[in-house]
Amino acid sequence: MTDLTEELIERLVRYCAIDSQSDADSPSSPSTAIQLDMQRLLVDELKAMGAQDVTLTDYGAVLATIPGTAEGPVVGFLAHVDTAPQFNATGVKPRVIRGYNGGAITYPDDPSLSLTPDAFLYLGEKRGHDIVTASGLTLLGADDKAGVAILMSAARRMLADPSIPRPTLRLAFTPDEEIGRGVDARLPADLGADFAYTFDGGRVGEIEDETFSADGAVVTIRGVSIHPGYATGKLVNAIHLAARIIETLPQATMTPETTAGREGFIHATDMEGGASEMRLKLIIRDFERDGLEQKGAILRKVCEAVAATEPRASITCEITPQYRNMRYWLEDDMTPVELARESARDIGLEPVSIPIRGGTDGSRLTEMGIPCPNLFTGMQNIHGPLEWISAQDMALAAQLCLAISARATRS
Repeated sequence: MTDLTEELIERLVRYCAIDSQSDADSPSSPSTAIQLDMQRLLVDELKAMGAQDVTLTDYGAVLATIPGTAEGPVVGFLAHVDTAPQFNATGVKPRVIRGYNGGAITYPDDPSLSLTPDAFLYLGEKRGHDIVTASGLTLLGADDKAGVAILMSAARRMLADPSIPRPTLRLAFTPDEEIGRGVDARLPADLGADFAYTFDGGRVGEIEDETFSADGAVVTIRGVSIHPGYATGKLVNAIHLAARIIETLPQATMTPETTAGREGFIHATDMEGGASEMRLKLIIRDFERDGLEQKGAILRKVCEAVAATEPRASITCEITPQYRNMRYWLEDDMTPVELARESARDIGLEPVSIPIRGGTDGSRLTEMGIPCPNLFTGMQNIHGPLEWISAQDMALAAQLCLAISARATRS
């Protein structure tokens, strides 16, 4: 376990220092060229450890095979290499806090920040663990470079030791998961797995078989532009109309900060433009299809109502499907979920299944025909400067990967 933990720390620190943020505004695939820096590194490392069929696809995914040592289904394991665009992820300086003492963790590059077990109770359970954080100015990127480190460490062990039982395994490291474009239409066929798992979850023991369903929305407001000195009765300010839309949307309910559990939300993520034209980006989330449709209808009605107050303006609302709750397909065949739960018990963990208030590549992959639950890595406080992870939690996730592989040969 100590050797595994040290390998995971080394890999995570090295991977997190590589800038690989995705960009939702980019039309390319992958959305940023810097993600390929991570992918080329993984190609080299996979080849060096003896993986077969190592490929960097035209859509930016890295695929590889770990040959089986026993009969069983072809099992896929996935993690994503991109980091979230919601917070600065350039110049990440990972640091390791050895043998965490249970107190406050401070940040050298931002002394105003403090990570405490009072505010984050799960941290209080990790006394004595080796904790990895960033330095205060960036996110860490454990989402999902922890998953990458876990799969690479487990793969190295299996390739180095043919006595470790496993069926044929397929690895996939995807780009652009954070912007909802991680599963290219070609990936299911290229992966060639009977079922798969993403390592992209949080607390130890979590085996997730239900996610949000998700849509994205873009609202475009075009006003009437004219010199402000001669604007009387003529100017239509798109900024004012955009503000009215935001103000009219639910505020006390149906926002991320006012919802929990199985409640969905409408979340404005970006506002850009000027007096002549504004663009609002929003995400819509719900666990059920009808709830998702209702929230989309609310957004459209708000846009229509604001448009009715100013007929000289043009307001359009375009809603695009992103992913759907994996439960809709997994509930028809819970084989991969049960296999993961039994494997967790094999390594002394009690599995916990709660709905994810988010999504994974597994959401799209499941919808496209490869059942793909999500498994824990240990990552916490993702998408912000207080992101952290326990190396010992990561080691348990790597053990779960090995346990699933072994148990699959007995299924």
